Amino acid sequence: MISLEQVETMIKSQLPDAQVKVQDLTGGGDHLEAIVISSEFEGKTRVKQHQMVYGALQEAMASEAIHALALKTYTPASWEQASQTV
Repeated sequence: MISLEQVETMIKSQLPDAQVKVQDLTGGGDHLEAIVISSEFEGKTRVKQHQMVYGALQEAMASEAIHALALKTYTPASWEQASQTV
């Protein structure tokens, strides 16, 4: 099983400026949700942003240490805007 901290570290290894919040959705440790905020997402489509995160987690997902990942990605500006609407 992979820890939430390991997932966060893996994402930050590819996106060093990222703010990352990882949650276990089921208690089993293999169905996760990650919120990733990074300036490296600027000018990239949502699909490309997700591909960047999946690239960081490729090994864990291939080994099925992570079975499912709900992913939300934001630029700092879009995160600020999303936070104001809550």
